Amino acid sequence: MRFTEHEMTKALTATAKDVLRQQTKEVRKGKVDVEEAWEGLTRYQRYQLLDALGTQVLPVFVALPDITVRAGERPTFTTEQVVEAVESLAQSSGKLRRRAEVVARVALVETALKHLPIRNDPDALTVPDHL
Repeated sequence: MRFTEHEMTKALTATAKDVLRQQTKEVRKGKVDVEEAWEGLTRYQRYQLLDALGTQVLPVFVALPDITVRAGERPTFTTEQVVEAVESLAQSSGKLRRRAEVVARVALVETALKHLPIRNDPDALTVPDHL
């Protein structure tokens, strides 16, 4: 599946905020909004989080099967398709460790897929008259 840079960035950023929501005690308890917590991170901290998630999610995005996505819709994949893509990339040795890696990465990828923006029709985009 070919995703645009915009789609991958939006999905990865939203997934990072979900991870931040789960890992930060103040956000979990509702004392701080996730957007405030995100803005409270330094640029380097955001980079570290996005980089760690990107190494887990982006290779799976590339391994997903090609599907046709109409304008105005989000790409959708079955859990089986995601599991197959993740298993093709799993590197852990040992049955239990490999299974844990697959389960965790599938959950992460499915979260990222939920946050993909709606696909735009490039032919329907308007160009300003002055160009």
